[in-house]
Amino acid sequence: MIDLNDIVVFTRVVETGSFTAAARLLATPKTTVSRRVAALEREVGVRLLQRTTRSLSLTDAGRSYYEQTSQALRSLEEANLRLSEARSEPLGTIRISAPVGFGAYFLNATVVDFLAMYPKTKVELRLTDERLNLVEDGIDLAFRTGVLEDSTLIARKLGATHRLFCASPGYLARRGAPKLPADLARHDCVIAGSSVASINWVLDGPNGHETVTVAGRFAANEMQSVVAATLAGFGIAQLPHGVAKALIDEGKLRRVLQNYTTPVGGLYVLYPSNRHLSPLVKAFIDLAAGQISNRANTA
Repeated sequence: MIDLNDIVVFTRVVETGSFTAAARLLATPKTTVSRRVAALEREVGVRLLQRTTRSLSLTDAGRSYYEQTSQALRSLEEANLRLSEARSEPLGTIRISAPVGFGAYFLNATVVDFLAMYPKTKVELRLTDERLNLVEDGIDLAFRTGVLEDSTLIARKLGATHRLFCASPGYLARRGAPKLPADLARHDCVIAGSSVASINWVLDGPNGHETVTVAGRFAANEMQSVVAATLAGFGIAQLPHGVAKALIDEGKLRRVLQNYTTPVGGLYVLYPSNRHLSPLVKAFIDLAAGQISNRANTA
């Protein structure tokens, strides 16, 4: 019967290119490596490697055998790793990125719960409205909303999200409330962007999508500043549903255009790869999937 250890030794010889290098990798005498490969060849009944004093190469049969056995070994290693991870307690540092407003209103509570549940973990939370490169910036996972750009990242959808149109009671007392989307063109609007220049807002309502060109006196490319300007009475803003609802319930803002929202987009968690996903990252994703979608009321 073929010894699986002989197959492992054979694949390491092929991958390192020599008996000497394989022996070093396996911390095994070179004579043992050579003996195991020879034993494997006797068992399969065919020569797998061509040996000379200066070179080592695969035979045609050896090349075919290596392709099949190396793939099988990778599957076994993957299975062992996943089993080990399933039994492992999350520990270590996880680095997370999220939009500023989303993190402040929803993610902080999840982080607190996560740290309480897993005492051996640490969290580095980077709140920014910039789209970071997860691999280059060393981010383990990121939360994003809206329509995703094409990406090699793995994305898990947590739910759907949209925005409501809101203004402060003081602003509405001075300027009145818009009754139709077209009325927004005559109001100051707080722009979530980098410029106060005119911008198109798309509203989803009884008549489907409607586009209105709006402008205002204040623009910011991060949500907390947009919220602050709206609370200060600088105009009408479109705010994430959960953020808006919390401020409306507190009486700090009022919703306008009750029958309209922005078009529905997605709420996602992204990570560089699902291969060898650590217990640490998996545990946070699972917790976030259950908590954040509920807090954001993303139905």
